[in-house]
Amino acid sequence: MKILLTNDDGYKAHNIQCMYDELSKDHDVWIVAPKNNCSGMSAAISYLSEIEVMKVDDKIYAVDGTPADCTYLGLLSIVDFEFDIVISGINHGANIGNDVLYSGTVGAAVGGRNLKYPPIAISVASYDAKDISFITKKSLELINKIIKFSETYSGKVININFPDISEDEYKGVKATGLSKRDVPAKPIKIEDQSLSKETYRYRYNLSGEPIKGDYVTDAEAVMDGYVSISVLDYSLGSSEFIDNLSEIINE
Repeated sequence: MKILLTNDDGYKAHNIQCMYDELSKDHDVWIVAPKNNCSGMSAAISYLSEIEVMKVDDKIYAVDGTPADCTYLGLLSIVDFEFDIVISGINHGANIGNDVLYSGTVGAAVGGRNLKYPPIAISVASYDAKDISFITKKSLELINKIIKFSETYSGKVININFPDISEDEYKGVKATGLSKRDVPAKPIKIEDQSLSKETYRYRYNLSGEPIKGDYVTDAEAVMDGYVSISVLDYSLGSSEFIDNLSEIINE
């Protein structure tokens, strides 16, 4: 396969380098990833800015832009062939529940949903995974399984989350739905005497705690030590809701 490998942690991040080495054993892999950490950028694009791209190596490019910029440029500009799949990760930190709305890892994957195989976003619930070698190899196993049934997930994004486990601690994989979260903690107000009385500074605080649902959630699976796989639907259309809404507005 021809693989566009990206992330939101930056092209130098340890996890993407491990993924690159493992995937390159059997595939033609190109890294097109941010020059710097772009976590939390979702699918934002640098619409009103020029984007600088630096060739780091034969198949490695650093983009001074967002994760979504990386996918856009990688698919439409940097190479003269078509990739088979976009793989985003392995992200340093989990992307579960509502977090996928803000995730640069998932945002980068979204742009590859019209390729031969569905894009796959992969994360691990740690900023310094204890056994990234095992997680990388297990990721490759899951990627190979998904592409065998790629037609089932056309137009979708596959979101994989690993707990921070070693090979000896591996329990298995669970198909999950996204967890909902409770109200997030209030933003942290930064005290700064240099600011005027009408100017304030804040930082994001912790996300809300996952809420237990009536289905197996990604948060629940990861907390229980299982690998979570969820399907994110970006088909951008639903005939059922369209028909229902038509009835309502035309009453």
